[in-house]
Amino acid sequence: MKYLFEVHIKPGHTAEEYADAWVRASEIIQQAPGARGTELHRKLDDPNVLIAIASWDSKADRDAMESRHNATVADIIKGAAHLCDIRPLGEFDDPDWVVRPEK
Repeated sequence: MKYLFEVHIKPGHTAEEYADAWVRASEIIQQAPGARGTELHRKLDDPNVLIAIASWDSKADRDAMESRHNATVADIIKGAAHLCDIRPLGEFDDPDWVVRPEK
């Protein structure tokens, strides 16, 4: 499953500032069972809008990680809160199958 959220960088701050905090928190979160990686993307026509994608084996794995308080992650998130506004986009199932053209 995938968990997506949109990040809007506040005036006077940069995506790079947020990305630093995001990497530090992600490195810890990705140690949880079922974590399969994260990606942070910048919107092409607005460098102050990002989308974050976290991949998990299952919703249950992500819920289990969320239920275990990690003080370090909480401190990182709290410390970055002044940089941006975050809008959760939701949880999405992995597709049953994917068709990709050959390169």
